[in-house]
Order: sequence, then C-alpha cells, then structure tokens
Amino acid sequence: MKGVIYALTALAVFGLALWAYQENYRTQQVLGDTQELQHKIGAAQIRLSVLRAEWAYLNRPDRLRELADLNFDRLGLLPLRPDQFGQVDQVVYPAEPELPILNPVDVANLETQQP
Repeated sequence: MKGVIYALTALAVFGLALWAYQENYRTQQVLGDTQELQHKIGAAQIRLSVLRAEWAYLNRPDRLRELADLNFDRLGLLPLRPDQFGQVDQVVYPAEPELPILNPVDVANLETQQP
C-alpha cells in the first residue's frame, strides 16, 4: 500500500513540475509580448508627437495668411465683414419629428386613482 501512495505522490510531483514548467514558459511568452507591445506604443507616441509638431508647423497663421494671399483669386475668397454674421435668435433649428408612443405606461398611477 505504501508503494502505491509513493507512486501516486511521485506522479503528482511530476505532474505539478510539468505544469509549473509550462506556466513558466507561458509567463515568459506573455512578458515578451508585453515588452513588444510597450515598444510599439512608445514608437506610436513618438510618431504622434512628430505629427502634432508638423501639424502645428503647417498651421502657423503667417503661413496660412501667405497661402490665402497667393490663392486669393483661384479660391474666390472674400474678406470677412460684420454683416456676414447673424444673431443666435436668427438660427433656424430643424423641427424634431414627434415619435409615436406605442405602449403608454401610466407611471403616476393617475388612471387607477379615484377622486
């Protein structure tokens, strides 16, 4: 009987060792994937900062003014005048269509109350 217990204990130890070995390699793989992902995130942040700097450079007011002056005739741009602006109360908002109530529910229980 002791031999069977020793054999089962040895098999359990070998099984646990195999499980721990596999988990160790899975953990190492996940750590490697995490580092690779962090490097990609860092590279994307650097690219994003470069794109933001380029956008800021291209949207300089003096540059845009020069482009507008150069292409004034081709674009048909006109200078802004105060009479081109309206008042807020002149804005016409689209009317919202009324939605039909398919299954009305009396939440205040007005129909069940008797005066």
